[in-house]
Amino acid sequence: MEFLKDLFVNIGLWFSGWLTGFMPAWGVEVVTGFLGAIILVFIGLFAVLILTWGERKVIGRMQDRIGPNRWGPYGLFQPIADGIKMLTKEDIIPTGADRWVHLVAPILVIIPAVLIYAVIPFGDGLRGADLNIGILYIVALSTIGTISILMAGWSSNNKYSLLGAFRAVAQLITYEIPLVLSIITVVLLTGSMSMVEIVENQTVPYMVSMPLVFLVFMVAASAELYRAPFDMIEADSELIAGYFTEYSGMKFVMFFMAEYINLLAMSGVIVTLFMGGWRFFGLEEILPFLNPFIFFAKCAFVIFLFWWTRATFPRIRIDHMLGMAWKALVPIALVNLLLVGLVDKLVEGTLLTSGVLLIVNIIEMVILLAILDKVGGKTRAKTMERVAAQQG
Repeated sequence: MEFLKDLFVNIGLWFSGWLTGFMPAWGVEVVTGFLGAIILVFIGLFAVLILTWGERKVIGRMQDRIGPNRWGPYGLFQPIADGIKMLTKEDIIPTGADRWVHLVAPILVIIPAVLIYAVIPFGDGLRGADLNIGILYIVALSTIGTISILMAGWSSNNKYSLLGAFRAVAQLITYEIPLVLSIITVVLLTGSMSMVEIVENQTVPYMVSMPLVFLVFMVAASAELYRAPFDMIEADSELIAGYFTEYSGMKFVMFFMAEYINLLAMSGVIVTLFMGGWRFFGLEEILPFLNPFIFFAKCAFVIFLFWWTRATFPRIRIDHMLGMAWKALVPIALVNLLLVGLVDKLVEGTLLTSGVLLIVNIIEMVILLAILDKVGGKTRAKTMERVAAQQG
């Protein structure tokens, strides 16, 4: 069992030892680093193939449709057929566009999406690197994607693209604040920014002990991923396709790929921060080789929640969307941070702390629902008065 627990680590050590027999130390480091990067890229490509097919199938069933069913059994080869089709599309650069910025933007949006996988622990010992600032590394990489979106919109010489890029940047900056505040809450409770230590310190998953923090993070993550109902940056009735309106062929596909690579990466971050990573009620100790399967099963559950949300809710108006972050999510995240800090300081014992945090979160949610009901009642009353005045 111990061998199975460290199976992937042992394979890596064996391969490094084999290379050491005929290569210098720097050569071994270069080769192993290159192969590690290739593995991360293939994880991203595999995520694109599976998630595009899965999303179309799941949402199709939710909307009483069949979904992809022509290419391959159950339409499994549809993503490959779509990729071949896009390879045949003409690559167009608009007149007056900034050519080099236009070309670099889709490449730049892919790179940070793949690099995030390097610090996500897919299992016990199954990770690219255990950085002591792993979560800070992920937050820093997300800013590169924002820059690439602004580059794409500005370089296209198209007003719709520019407006879509400005919307995207406003949305990302706005929702990154409650996202980071929720991360700080987890780091405060854990005492570490290492992704591995965050998993190891979750005797009780933070999704259970801090459901409101988890909810805030999920909503902010949906906005960061441009998932519906937060996909106003490509509102086709207003902005055609947003910041990538002028992109075609494989450059368009690269933006599309980055969305799904980020979807799996963000799901991995959520599983790590709030769902105990590869841990599952001690099963990871009894059957250690199941660690990565446990992790990806949790990722599949989180991804399904994102798909379910997309199939259920309509788009939110851009001013309402930004207002919800500043007026609701940021204050809630700040209150969460304050309460978690107080509980962590005043209460000792892991299980007792988790229980108190759960009670505090439930009380907070009850108060929040009461406030929302009161505000909603006032809004409905004003609406009825306005309608009555118009009819009178």
